[in-house]
Amino acid sequence: MIQQLIEKIQKTKAPVCVGLDPMLNYIPEHILKESFQKLGETLEGAADGIWNFNREIIDHTWDLIPCVKPQIAMYEQFGIEGLKIYEKTVRYCQDKGLLVIGDAKRGDIGSTSAAYATAHLGKVKVGSSVCTAFNTDFLTVNPYLGTDGIKPFVDVCRAEDKGLFVLVKTSNPSSGEFQDKKIDKTPLYELVADKVVEWGQDCMDGEYSNVGAVVGATYPEMSAVLRKRMPHTYFLVPGYGAQGATAKDLKPCFNEDGLGAIVNSSRGIIAAYRQEKYAKFGPENFAEASRQAVIDMAADINSVL
Repeated sequence: MIQQLIEKIQKTKAPVCVGLDPMLNYIPEHILKESFQKLGETLEGAADGIWNFNREIIDHTWDLIPCVKPQIAMYEQFGIEGLKIYEKTVRYCQDKGLLVIGDAKRGDIGSTSAAYATAHLGKVKVGSSVCTAFNTDFLTVNPYLGTDGIKPFVDVCRAEDKGLFVLVKTSNPSSGEFQDKKIDKTPLYELVADKVVEWGQDCMDGEYSNVGAVVGATYPEMSAVLRKRMPHTYFLVPGYGAQGATAKDLKPCFNEDGLGAIVNSSRGIIAAYRQEKYAKFGPENFAEASRQAVIDMAADINSVL
């Protein structure tokens, strides 16, 4: 699966992932008004507005990018109706030829972890039928419970040729409260990185493993350490743009060949029309603003690679 991502990155020349994390206040008024008139100010109305917003973003960016990353919490907040739109968004993106990273940060142990893996990456048997649920191409997972929590995901990835991105060093300000703590003089995030490499050894897909790592761009010195420690691990990199990281900060995440990382931007792209830089597009042309934001982001990243 990681080889498919690499090929799409090379084809588009854009190591860019669009984060489909729609908040209602990101959605232009004219879209919400139409959905609310049809379905009321209800969970169904909110979900419909999110779908119409997502569809426009996807239609205007799919040819420029290799993948998208819907954050499931943004859909779960609207209950079952939101999850229906999450699934619909996943299918729509895949029909456009995009790879989908399900950002669910799941992690548990034993049969529970296996059930999460089945729901998001695998197949489930229903009587004599074999069905898929969300069926994303990659999934973000939390390693806090150790190998017991990750192995079921790795097993499904190996069976289905799917991929993972394991949280290693995240971009949020308080990540250091746990991740930077030293154990025998080694920061915890480096020990987690070593386990990710170990978990990924049986899931190689060419030069890189299907078991990747989430490494935030907001800590470039740590990214450089991890890049050396994990030469065959692909990085999913949050933190660019709205969270403050620049293209220069991204460079340590990449290998010398320009591969090794895919950079996510969520509100910097899907809510680009609200930025002064793209204000000329206006709310009516929000998706055109998102397209231009993707073009600008790709050029910015490529300028430092």
